[in-house]
Order: sequence, then C-alpha cells, then structure tokens
Amino acid sequence: MSVDTPAWVRDAVFYQIFPDRFASSGRVVKPGPIEAWDTPPTTHGFKGGDLLGIVERLDYLQDLGINALYLTPIFQSASNHRYHTYDYFHVDPLLGGDDALRELLDRAHDRGMRVVLDGVFNHTGRGFWPFHHILETGGDASPYRDWFHLDADVLAGHRVMTPYPPMDARTGQSLGYQAWWGLPALPKLNTDHQDVREFLLSVAEYWLRFGIDGWRLDVPAEIDDPPFWQAFRQRCRAVRPDAYLVGEIWESAPEWLRGDRFDALMDYPLAEAILAFAGGPTLDMGVVAAHHEYSLHIRPLDGARFAARLVELLGIYDADVVAVQFNLISSHDAPRAVTVMGGDPVALRLATLLQAALPGAPCIYYGDEVGLAGGNDPANRGSFPWDEARWDQSLRGWIRAVLRLRNEEPVLRHGATAAVGAWDQAVALERRLGDARLVVAVNAGNKAIGLDIAVDGVAAGTLTSVALGDDAADAGAPGGLRAAVTDGRATLDLPPRSGFVLRLGTA
Repeated sequence: MSVDTPAWVRDAVFYQIFPDRFASSGRVVKPGPIEAWDTPPTTHGFKGGDLLGIVERLDYLQDLGINALYLTPIFQSASNHRYHTYDYFHVDPLLGGDDALRELLDRAHDRGMRVVLDGVFNHTGRGFWPFHHILETGGDASPYRDWFHLDADVLAGHRVMTPYPPMDARTGQSLGYQAWWGLPALPKLNTDHQDVREFLLSVAEYWLRFGIDGWRLDVPAEIDDPPFWQAFRQRCRAVRPDAYLVGEIWESAPEWLRGDRFDALMDYPLAEAILAFAGGPTLDMGVVAAHHEYSLHIRPLDGARFAARLVELLGIYDADVVAVQFNLISSHDAPRAVTVMGGDPVALRLATLLQAALPGAPCIYYGDEVGLAGGNDPANRGSFPWDEARWDQSLRGWIRAVLRLRNEEPVLRHGATAAVGAWDQAVALERRLGDARLVVAVNAGNKAIGLDIAVDGVAAGTLTSVALGDDAADAGAPGGLRAAVTDGRATLDLPPRSGFVLRLGTA
C-alpha cells in the first residue's frame, strides 16, 4: 500500500500551545475571577489564556521560526486542558469562541502558518449532551444509552457485580459506565455504535471545512478499531487532501502508518533517545522515574548507542512517513525537556539542535525556548512568562537560530540521514541532498572529545561550522569549529557540552 503524506509537513516547524497558559487577550472578557497568571499552575485552575492571545503573539512565533501550530483541545469543556469535551461543534467561550478561532486561522494562514487541532474522540466530558441525557433519565430510558458502555444493573440500582465492572479509579466503586483510566469525568464513547461513528466523523469534517490544517488524535489506540480510523482518514482527506493526521501513540507502531490511517505519530521514542543522550551527565533520573513512560524507556545513552537507536528508529517506517513524523522533546503530557535534563540549558540547546537536524517536523513546546521548566502535570503547564526579564535570552537566541537554519537549508528538511561518527559521549550525523551536505556534531559529555568522522567525497582542506546567527554562538564553543580533511576522514575537536553544524564541500 502506498504511503501518501502531506508535502507541507516536511517544511513545518511546529509550536505546541496549551491555550489556557500561553497568552491572554483583553478582547476576551472572562466571566469571573481566575488564577493570577504568574502563580504556579494548579490541576483545576484557569489562567485565562485564549485564542486571541495567540493571534496577538503571531509576530513573536514567526520571528522564532515557527510556521505551524498545534493546539491542545479548544472545544467547550469544564477543564483547563479541555480533554473533557461537552460540545464538539463550538470553541470554548473562555478561549474566545468560534469567532476567535476564525480570526486565528485567517491571521495564521495570511502568514503561511498552519494550524492543527486536538481531536478527543475516545471519551467525552460528563456534560456532553448524550451523556447528560443518560444522567437525567436514569440510563435505561435514554435513547442515547448505546452511545456509551453502561452497566445497566448498576444504573438500575441493583448490586450485581459483573466480571469486569467499570470502576472509579479513585474510590474503587463501580461507576455504572466505562471511563478513561477509571476517571469519572471521562465517560468512554462506544465507537462500535454507528451513530457515534458518524457523529465523530462529522466533527472531523466540520472543522476541516472551517479551515484547520489537520488533527492530532488523542489516545487513538484506545479505539482499537482499524476500520474506524480508515474511515476517519478517508473522510478527512475527502474534505482536505493535504490534512495532516498525527496520532498520540507513545511507542513505535508501524501498523498505524501504512497509508490507511495516520500520516505520523508523536515520536516519543525519538524524544526519549534525544533526552537520554543530550542530557548526558545532567540527566535527572528522579524526574525520569516519576513519569510512567519515561521511567520505562529513558536511560543514559553514549554516542554509539544513540546513533544505533537513531538508525533503528529511522528504519521502522517508510521514508515518506519519517519525513513527516511529529518530533517533540517536551509536551503537556511529560516533564519539560530542560527539567528531565537536570535544569541544564546547554543540554536543551543540544537536544533542540538534534531535534531540528533530523527528518520529521520539529515541535517546540511553548515556553521551552525561554527556559520554562516543570515536572509532571500540572507543573509542565505553567503560564508563559511574557516579562522578557525572566527569559533565558541566550537559550532563546540559540533555538531561534537553529530553527532559522532548518528553514533556510532544504537538506535539513528533505535530505537523507546517516550516522558518520560516534565516540564516547559524541555523535555526528550527516544530512545529504544532492550536492548539499551538512554534518551535525554534538558532544554531550563533560570533557573534550576528538571525534573521527567519515566525509567521503569532500575536498581536501577544511570543514567550517555554519554560523547560527549573531545571537547564538555554537553551544559551549564561541568562534566556531574547523577541521582538516584527509583521505575522506576528518577529526573534529569538540569542546565539552558543545554542538556544531558543519558544511561539507564536494571534491
């Protein structure tokens, strides 16, 4: 089966926004008191960010090098993260409503920026009208009873224990319905029911017609139904042939990316490898251990094992899939990258360089570029600090320069990838597109390393590091790097905790 992935994603640099926490506009009037913006985030509190706040910060995002946005859920919901949807056809009024999304899409598209929304189709909030109907009618009397997985005996008041009763994860008591991870606020939809399927597919179509550029699908593996996702793709592509469909699946899963379901996955395996390598001596294993996925997969990697892991990950999927994978190193579901790497901004520089240098679409989690830190939820969902005095300006300058380089160099977006050297805590990767060749070299360790690399076909003389801008000298090594080439080999003298991009000239 052929793999048809959207061409525009190959040139995309994403920015993930948690709308309640990014920026607030005075044009969106709040109905009552909210938490102070600069106080620590809480599980249930609202900070008041909105979609018009994003509109008013598009200059900032474009200057950073961003040309695509991924927004966590924006539809009507009673939670700050809005994964508890109660109306799929309207934007939450706290975010500015449907008109605010219209303005965001129009202003973003005017700049050539794409916008991808979060689709939560496995479960709803209790306020979703079919579930509310069930609650009001006692369950059995509602014509919507088959939209969910109900325990009729419990709803009828009988104390009958079924073999696998849907349980409240907090109390151990039966809920009377299945809920995501046993959380009462998240009743699970019965996607085997034809009316439910048609409702969800109509939601996907509606917002694509409204103008969004794709969907990120929340926990899609929990809808273990390939025909549903095949229909989802067909219906979305019928509305918009270049719609980007990316699934939140935390492990390698090639069966999802064979051309009949998604275009890409959120590439957490790549994120884990980058963090494990770039974190080097500062990797905080306490933070790692506190996260349910990272605790299983993140262990320190040296250069050789990191290179081997990259070769493995890049070989799992078709090349047209690899080119559009969603490459993140932070998200709202994991500790921020800088916190995983012990609070070291240099480690974050190196991780971002690797993220931007590899095939796939890199994604910056809002605030990472200015040094925003945070462990597990809710700490990883802090408000963006718009007071520039609180920014790590050096870090932001580095990330801005790295993203600019990616946008300027087609080889970093479309070129073939190879590991050309690895030793101790250092690695070198080459991207090649026709005669254009760049090598990205990173030393994640605390000591200088002489890294021998293969540079076949390169003219004798020197390799010179690519300038990353006046505001972003090479990490840990101002002044750049030069290396002599002899008989197709070169030795790079990499200072501790440093990263470089080198341009190779052909013979």
